[in-house]
Amino acid sequence: MAGGVVRKKSPAPPSQVWGRLRTLWQEKHLILFKAEYTLLVASLLWFLEIGINIWVIQKVAYTEIDWKAYMDEVEGVINGTYDYTQLKGDTGPLVYPAGFVYIFTALYYITSHGLNIRLAQYLFAVFYLITLLLVFRIYHRTKKVPPFVFFFVCCASYRIHSIFVLRLFNDPVAMMLLFGAVNLFLDGRWSLGCGLYSLAVSVKMNVLLFAPGLLFLLLSEFGLIKTIPKLSLCAAIQLLLGLPFLMDNPIGYLSRAFDLGRQFLFKWTVNWRFLPEWLFLSRYFHLLLLAAHLLALLLFALRRWKRPGESILDLLKEPGKRKLPAQKHTVDQIVLILFVSNFIGMCFSRSLHYQFYVWYFHTLPFLLWSGGVKKLAHLLRVLILGLIELSWNTYPSTNYSSVALHVCHLIILLSLWLAPAEAPAPAEPRRDEPAKDKRQ
Repeated sequence: MAGGVVRKKSPAPPSQVWGRLRTLWQEKHLILFKAEYTLLVASLLWFLEIGINIWVIQKVAYTEIDWKAYMDEVEGVINGTYDYTQLKGDTGPLVYPAGFVYIFTALYYITSHGLNIRLAQYLFAVFYLITLLLVFRIYHRTKKVPPFVFFFVCCASYRIHSIFVLRLFNDPVAMMLLFGAVNLFLDGRWSLGCGLYSLAVSVKMNVLLFAPGLLFLLLSEFGLIKTIPKLSLCAAIQLLLGLPFLMDNPIGYLSRAFDLGRQFLFKWTVNWRFLPEWLFLSRYFHLLLLAAHLLALLLFALRRWKRPGESILDLLKEPGKRKLPAQKHTVDQIVLILFVSNFIGMCFSRSLHYQFYVWYFHTLPFLLWSGGVKKLAHLLRVLILGLIELSWNTYPSTNYSSVALHVCHLIILLSLWLAPAEAPAPAEPRRDEPAKDKRQ
């Protein structure tokens, strides 16, 4: 800056541009394997996905499952019914939190009271493309997965396209908001990220599977005292969104919108087909799965997430008052803890239905390439992705497809357990003048 005039940054000279293009041409055979080309490959695939979604919408028949029920449920609210126990559609009662009601009310009006299915499909195609952008940004930040895998993340999955644009489930909307929150966490915008995370929970409760990992990260970054306001923000958003329904019938709203004990139908299960139906429906079996879920989370928190030599109770203290010097989590660590937290929940779920695939589909490549088993070469990892895809595409599910899914889950979980601990981000040097903390 001179004389108050800001000099504009000059563009790169032609020689540098040609040098980059020459390097790109020389390494053309490595573009699909080197993580630094993530942005290039992801961009090409994203634009390809625009055409794929249009083709799917135009050529593949739409299947009605829950969309009409969603519209019936929000129509009840529009007509003045705020008692959750009185809201229902063709497939049963309304069992989603209030954020779902507001978002799908907007879709109700945009799609001419839910009758313009084709427009709804294109809106969900937009949701799909936004989700891909958010997912690709996470993979670009981490640079852990080779770019050729992104073809399996988007173009190759029939089931995911079906969930978004042929079935119009609410699960993709919740996951779109969740991946937006993850991006904010990576940018250090923790408060804003917590707000968006709470909005995702208000669409569907499955997002709570990320909560143990998020709580661990918040305590690690801020300690208990500074974590409380962020948790309060999440709670306040839930309270504000649910207020009209809480004022009418608070017990009815909480019992329907956050029903953790809801019974699933055996005929729709993807993961437990090999069990007898009486065992699948057994409350003792459900309690056993819950205990295994909590134990796995505790083991990962104690042995994989926290630093060696650090007590789990130290996380309750402010970072500056801990025995070990506080160190920020890297981008890889933040993503890994959140994705593993969700994946553990999927492994021990009481039942997985076909639309639940989107709960963890976009996280699977990161989890596979974060594993610590060296024998899991690229080809074997892709094979595991293929087996998982095949299991979710087998309808109705079979004993073999369910067992294959559990075997793949077990391999991924063991590889994550055996993975070497990632080094934390280097501590920022102290300065005479305190810098503004970007973590909010």
